[in-house]
Amino acid sequence: MTGQHKLLLATNNLHKAREYSMLLGDIPFQLTTLSQEGINTVVEETGASMRENAEIKACAYASLSGLTTMADDSGLEVDALGKMPGYLSSRFGGEGLSDKQRTDYLLSELKDVPWDKRGASFRCVIAIIQQGESNPLLCHGECRGIITLKPCGKEGFGYDPVFYLPEMGKTMAELSSEEKNRISHRGQAAREASIVLKNISER
Repeated sequence: MTGQHKLLLATNNLHKAREYSMLLGDIPFQLTTLSQEGINTVVEETGASMRENAEIKACAYASLSGLTTMADDSGLEVDALGKMPGYLSSRFGGEGLSDKQRTDYLLSELKDVPWDKRGASFRCVIAIIQQGESNPLLCHGECRGIITLKPCGKEGFGYDPVFYLPEMGKTMAELSSEEKNRISHRGQAAREASIVLKNISER
């Protein structure tokens, strides 16, 4: 691959796009988004796992754009809820809820669960598919924590205010961007993705 080619970030989530623009700053691609490419099609997440949803989005948007495409699916797995909400994290509690409403719903589901049973994981799966290829390359990240009794912190988004990191003594929403990117599930997966993308660029 010669020159700097485009990498399509297949997300309409501005928070997520912003994080990836920081996490992937040193890759030999020019980052672009769905809106920048004029792509308005919404690809439904019909898979039964984070991996399936990431693959579905990557393949669909690569076909629409003709670009090397990266899509992810991430979610929160709560031990006491049998690893729910998982790949349904963005729809947990019902469609159309705000981050705060969804977080409040999660806390209500855990209201009788003691602290030592509130373990959880943030997980992320990234799928990368090169133009003309049929099988996406996969990258993974996982971050363990505990669901707090109440939200704390103003940074981040989604479930970050209730995801407590014992080793940091803070919730994900109390971390700086630099701290979060160093330890988060998305940061881990993005570091794997950077290696994959550099390998692609050298072919």
